[in-house]
Amino acid sequence: MESGPLDERERKQLDVVRRFGTVGSLLLTIGSLGAGAAPVFNPVFRLPVLGLFSRMTTVSLAFAFTGVFMIVLAWLALGRLSRPGRERAVSVPQMARTLVMWIAPLVFTVPSFSRDVYSYLAQSEIVALGQDPYTVGPAQALGVNHPLTQGVPTIWRDTPSPYGPLFLTLGKLINWLTGDHVVMGVAAHRLLALLGLAMIVWALPRLARRFGVSPVSALWLGAANPLVLFHLVVGVHNEALAIGLMLVGFELALSRMPRVTPDGPFPPWQRGELLWYAVGAGVITLGAAVKIPAALALGFLGAMIARRMGGTWKQLAAVAGGLFVVFAVVLTATSLGSGLGYGWVATLNTASTVKSWMAPMTALGFGAGGLGIVLGLGNHIDAAITASRLVGTVIGPLITAKLLVDSFRWKLRPLTGLGVGLGAVLVFGATVQPWYLLWAAVPLAAAAGNTRFRTAAMVISAGLAVALGPTGSGFDGRVFVLPYAYIAAITVTVVAALACRRYAPRGERAPAASVTPRTP
Repeated sequence: MESGPLDERERKQLDVVRRFGTVGSLLLTIGSLGAGAAPVFNPVFRLPVLGLFSRMTTVSLAFAFTGVFMIVLAWLALGRLSRPGRERAVSVPQMARTLVMWIAPLVFTVPSFSRDVYSYLAQSEIVALGQDPYTVGPAQALGVNHPLTQGVPTIWRDTPSPYGPLFLTLGKLINWLTGDHVVMGVAAHRLLALLGLAMIVWALPRLARRFGVSPVSALWLGAANPLVLFHLVVGVHNEALAIGLMLVGFELALSRMPRVTPDGPFPPWQRGELLWYAVGAGVITLGAAVKIPAALALGFLGAMIARRMGGTWKQLAAVAGGLFVVFAVVLTATSLGSGLGYGWVATLNTASTVKSWMAPMTALGFGAGGLGIVLGLGNHIDAAITASRLVGTVIGPLITAKLLVDSFRWKLRPLTGLGVGLGAVLVFGATVQPWYLLWAAVPLAAAAGNTRFRTAAMVISAGLAVALGPTGSGFDGRVFVLPYAYIAAITVTVVAALACRRYAPRGERAPAASVTPRTP
């Protein structure tokens, strides 16, 4: 059922939701001046008025947390106005304008939630100097006193780069333009992240229509998601570019594909169809040349092409061979053209040096090792973590293989399989970060629009968005800062929410079965 335009009362509600989220973005931007992951030589520190925030840690963190809470609440309220099955719902242009309003202030934030962008700058400088970032870390290549090395977290100063050749080549161009100027370098990398987000915004509604999902709902969950705003825009993660290229490639590949059913008929090749399959696969490969998980999209694209041809195993093998040729040619051209070669293959597991409880398999290893200590068997935590991670490296690919087969047999939408497969590989991997969820959430936003999935994704996204502080630092052990900031932020947010309560959108009941049609 197509939703109609919002009535006058609902447009007023949308205006309040937009402004509530925009105020939240402004507060997060202000708070980041003192609570964000600022450079070691912070230029804001010397500025009148603005420099005060870097001297008032608790106040800055309270500003930032208030902004986080307000953005999440605004996003949840916006979800009520964009719910599939509503009689009247937000339109795609209205959703896009809302997204622009919320992002505009965040463009000027100090990097927050993570310090990865400083690693991007240091590793790109290694490339710019003609050295190999896949064999040396920033400390060895640049020196510990180099201004770009000093911004890199200590744990990553001696590790080689885990990023693909395309990303480091783009980073080298940024470093040629900005030199050692950290602020300008961060700004350029943020523009790159915004380019990736623009690709996501372009591809999501198109893919959603193709798979029978509400495009507005897809944009709400996949682009306006607080995790996207906090970690791709504010945190400047290169997942934005990788996921953007992956989705754009998938959409381009399907642009000439005719609709078919399991029983046929299977029409002959359409004009330009093979060309666009190759173009789409090439763009997906470029995404993999930023971060390798994007390559998984080729498998599900291949399953979809083989289904369109007739769905035989022989056809699947032929499609797989053709896509592999495209993948090999584009990746080889990118690797050799960058001058970096295939050294990145050996550094894909660099992130596994971090032992985080957020990774289920690592947490399982910690638990098993701790139990062994309690039982008097000795400290074997490292061995337990290694064993549990090894199990995870088997479970993730097995789940993905099952999803590939189901997609090929018409039991599952390939884009749904891609999202779940990426989630399985990353969740069962050695390291998990909140922004890794976006590898699964963004494709699923365009393919799995049923009410239960939407509710589950909404709860998980909102929970992770408020659970991770925007600090980028530990405040030198001053743990009292966090509870004071939380209390102040919650108080301000509750007061603001109560003030706007009369304008809060009301939910409408919609039958879950009518949200999305059956798998095409």
